[in-house]
This record gives sequence, structure tokens and C-alpha cells, in this order.
Amino acid sequence: MLANLLIGLREGLEAALVVGILVAYLVKSGRQEMVRWVWTGVGLAIALSVAVWGGITVTAGELSDRGEEIFAGVLSLVAVAFVTWMILWMRTAARTMRAQLGGKLDKALVAGPAAVLATAFFAVAREGVETVLFLWSSMRATGEGIGPVAGAVLGLGSAVVLGYLIYRGALRVNLGTFFTWTGLALIVLAAWVLGYGVGELGEAGVIPELEWLVPVLWVGYIGVMVALFFRRGSATKPTLHRKRVPVPESRAA
Repeated sequence: MLANLLIGLREGLEAALVVGILVAYLVKSGRQEMVRWVWTGVGLAIALSVAVWGGITVTAGELSDRGEEIFAGVLSLVAVAFVTWMILWMRTAARTMRAQLGGKLDKALVAGPAAVLATAFFAVAREGVETVLFLWSSMRATGEGIGPVAGAVLGLGSAVVLGYLIYRGALRVNLGTFFTWTGLALIVLAAWVLGYGVGELGEAGVIPELEWLVPVLWVGYIGVMVALFFRRGSATKPTLHRKRVPVPESRAA
């Protein structure tokens, strides 16, 4: 339950912040009439995420036992790939995300309402589909039951409330610290889902079922990701440059 709560909270808050940035930018720009197109894009992105969840669930239920193991294993690896990219991308892009979304909205406003809708749709759909893949793999790895579902719903609901409070200025959160700690926690969870996916493929006979493989993948993934995580974080910190002192030219004797 705790793992799914964290996934829902982290990924949901990312989506909520994106929506808040888009709406705030339009309001400050005096283009309030375009806000409804943002919400339309958000609604379509949520609908797509629900459809993806339903499609995955139905497909998994219609497969044979071996086919379901292969499907779950492959989908888990895809989810890990998505989350890995997003963790590293957010580590460097978080500070410039507001400016990037603002630039996209400026272009979209020139093109018209459909472009504004598309900007909101793709920004939120990316988060939504990633969340669906990761949550589905995590829930399957933890087993059936109400606990994982309750954790995911609680995490997503908390993200919506936090996002609204941050947007209204009623809550101040150090997002840098939040994304750092939740990013590290997601690395551990991604390693766990990676191990589950490889284990499923091993049980299905797609790859050799070796006892040492999953622990090695856990340690290797976490080690590499933590190194990249902090390396990217240090790369985004401003550096201080010494003031250059002009050197007087030598005079001819």
C-alpha cells in the first residue's frame, strides 16, 4: 500500500503542478477564456489513462498463464524505462519546467484553442500513462487486494489536494526537497518492479531463470541510478565564476 501511495502522490503531484502552471500562465496573461481548453485537454488525458488501464487489465485477463507472465514482465520493463527517464528528466528540467510550458503555451495561443488543448493533453497524458503502467506493475507485484488500490487512490487524491493548495498559495512546499526524496524512493521501487518483471520472464521461460540475476539487477540499477541522479542534480546547480581581472599589456621597453 505504501509503495502505491508514494507512486500516486509523486506522479499525481507532477501532473497537478503542470496543470497549475498552465492555468496560472493563462490567467496572468489575461487569457482566462483559454483556461477551459486546458481543462478539456486534462479531461481527455485522464480518459486516455483510464482507457489504457482498462485495456491492460482486459488484455492480461484474456491471456494464458504463460502469456500473462510474459505480458506482465514486458509491461513492467516498459514501466521501469518510463519511470527511469522521468526521474532523470525531472532532475534537470524541474527548474525550467515553468518557462518551457510557458513557451509552448505562447505558441499554442497563436495557433488557437485546439493547440492549447493539445499542449495540456500531452503534458498530462505523459504523466498519466506512466502512472498507469507503473501502478499496474506494482499492484501485480504486490498481489491482489484492496490495499494496493487504496494506496494508489489515496496518493492520487492527496496529490490533487496538494496541487490545488499550492496553486492557491495556501501551502508552501519545498518542491526541490520533495522531488529529491521521492525520486530516490522511486528508484528503489523501480528496482523492485524491474526485478519482478525479470522474474516473470524467467518463470515464463523467455530468459534463463537464474537465482542471482534479480539481486544483481536490484543492486546494479540502484547504484547506477543514484549516481546519475546526484550527478544530474549537481549539474543544475548554479556555479560561481570568479571575476576576471584584466591583465595590463606589457609595454615595449
